[in-house]
Amino acid sequence: MKRYAKFVIPAALLVVVLIVLMVNLSSALVYYNTPSELVDRAGSEDRLRLGGRVVPGTVVDADGVVQFDVEDCDVAVSVAHAGSPPQLFQEGIGVVVEGTWDGSKFSSDTILVKHDEQYRTDSDDYDEATHACQES
Repeated sequence: MKRYAKFVIPAALLVVVLIVLMVNLSSALVYYNTPSELVDRAGSEDRLRLGGRVVPGTVVDADGVVQFDVEDCDVAVSVAHAGSPPQLFQEGIGVVVEGTWDGSKFSSDTILVKHDEQYRTDSDDYDEATHACQES
């Protein structure tokens, strides 16, 4: 019996520690919805995150509200952001916005701009083909 206790007790402790870690880590993860996923949801007052690419030609900044569309190659969703956007915000860039979805328009109060680790002085060397949607 002592022989099994040397194995069972440490194994049980390890399982308990792993379960506690998994529960704590899963509650710390933050997910975002794509526009396609968001369109399938009913409108609600729950706070959500929406991630996608800002559609070129849709950004309108007026009276402290920035309106633009976010797409994921299949679907575009209208976003109304209260406040001024971050300095790196521009058309064609990836963003994650946080706010509420009413079923037709996403109302945002937070914008996170996605960017890569390469910083360029001008946009002439930007390769549009690398960042374009892939047909499936």
